[in-house]
Amino acid sequence: MLYPLTFETIYKDKIWGGQKIKTILDKDFSPLPNCGETWEVSDVEGNESVVKEGSLQGKSLHELVEQYKEKLVGEHVYAQYGNRFPLLIKFIDANDDLSIQVHPNDALAKERGTGFGKTEMWYIMQADEGAKLNSGFNREVTKDEYVKAVADNTIQELLNIETAQPGDVFFLPAGRVHYIGKGLLLAEIQQTSDTTYRIYDFDRVDATTGKKRELHTEQAVDAIDYHYYGQYKTQYDKKLNESVNAVKSDYFVTNVLNFNQEVAHDYTHIDSFVILICVAGGLTIETTGGYSVSLKMGQCALIPASINNVTLVPDGDMTVLETYVP
Repeated sequence: MLYPLTFETIYKDKIWGGQKIKTILDKDFSPLPNCGETWEVSDVEGNESVVKEGSLQGKSLHELVEQYKEKLVGEHVYAQYGNRFPLLIKFIDANDDLSIQVHPNDALAKERGTGFGKTEMWYIMQADEGAKLNSGFNREVTKDEYVKAVADNTIQELLNIETAQPGDVFFLPAGRVHYIGKGLLLAEIQQTSDTTYRIYDFDRVDATTGKKRELHTEQAVDAIDYHYYGQYKTQYDKKLNESVNAVKSDYFVTNVLNFNQEVAHDYTHIDSFVILICVAGGLTIETTGGYSVSLKMGQCALIPASINNVTLVPDGDMTVLETYVP
């Protein structure tokens, strides 16, 4: 019998990683010196999540999809993605600026033999004063202008820079140039892909190798969306005790739940698994089958498609991201 699943955290040390995974999210990443990312729900080859609790403890997410198929992920999700779980959930701590980068769309990723493309979204959980990020360009840019700016080391002059605050949402379709700036802790929801084209890395040198990290200048050119979009920050209503939609895309829908009272959710109309990501406070998830699991800030649970009804019981004020495949 399937139940709400929690997974062992996968920790990633990064050249730009910090300590907030430990100090704010209370996750012990020792013996790593820092932690830039945690992968919470993953079916990326070589980084498959493993069930943490219950009768399925020790099984990988990939094994579960192969075993339970549509009962775990939903009929239309299984028909579309087969045995590959379609979403990857992360928490990211940027103690320094990440590289300026871009991800390919599905068509380009397939053409280049790298699996799926990478559309993603960010939810800002904590921000140091003045922390910034990049999403897209600050004007219309031609491919030739972009290539020249990379060659001249003036790419930063073309970027749209935003000051980020807790609760901000940024949706980043594949092809949008972006980077996470120093001082941000965020939750990331994305397609199952680890394909990144690094455009510029601020000329930093890896402390271990003494070398600059590899850039993917040529690969990025054909992956980029060069258009200017006036609004890059996602606008949504921040309401209490209501489920508010923040993102609708072909790959995932994400709702923001700010609650301080018990709420029952009926997922009968959703032919998909649901992932609940706690980004503030804490809660207990209860099912009609009598199973319960508690989450605090920085933890996730996967609700299998075969479970139609859950009750969310907040521990005071909570904020949860609710995401699934449309």
